[in-house]
Amino acid sequence: DLFTKVHGKELSYNNLLDVDAAVNLMNEFNGDAPTFAILKHNNACGVAQKPTMKEAYLAALSGDPTSAFGGVLIANGTIDVATAEEINQLFCEIVIAPSYDEEAITILQQKKNRIILIINEIDMPKTQVRTCLNGILVQDKDYITDTKEVLTNVTNLVANDEQIEDLLFASKICKHTKSNTIVLAKNKQLCASGTGQTSRVDALRQAIEKANTFAFDLNGAVMASDAFFPFPDCVEIAANAGINAVIQ
Repeated sequence: DLFTKVHGKELSYNNLLDVDAAVNLMNEFNGDAPTFAILKHNNACGVAQKPTMKEAYLAALSGDPTSAFGGVLIANGTIDVATAEEINQLFCEIVIAPSYDEEAITILQQKKNRIILIINEIDMPKTQVRTCLNGILVQDKDYITDTKEVLTNVTNLVANDEQIEDLLFASKICKHTKSNTIVLAKNKQLCASGTGQTSRVDALRQAIEKANTFAFDLNGAVMASDAFFPFPDCVEIAANAGINAVIQ
């Protein structure tokens, strides 16, 4: 089994879809420094990578504490006591991690219905299947994680190492966010995203507005897009907001 359920109620249809989205996103950060994500309606509303899991959780939460209410939480490493104490202050549906300190589980079990899952190492499917019309669509799953080696620089300005790390971080999140999407990130923290918009400009404006709502300083932030920019409008709007590196 992919999961060992430690505590909580039965998983609903919507719970399972959120868990699927959470696991696919966090698979991009396997073996990385402590990374924490909070998802709502299959999209990440907070993601951060920090020196400790507690710091990663708090940074992810600050990305959108409003949406985090009732969300799905996932870590790429052990949830310790310090992190569990912070999580326990939030109403959340599901907590997922590869391992927990024993006392951390005791803390998280204080909420009767909270679902606690241990994710086990198994081979995930290499194909995606979904119903369509009166048949099904099958395609290979995108299991490639972006790395520095695959990047091509197309501007006179070249991103520095810190920017490249933020760009790759943003791109991983962007891959698992509903299209059209724009992701804004800084210091390996999701500042905001614009999700599921019919216009990429609208997605960007949504992301900037959301970042401003939660008092993020976008000067020096980076932008990821899940498709190319056919016109300069998005890049110009982003530049005016203080963003100086883009990955598409």
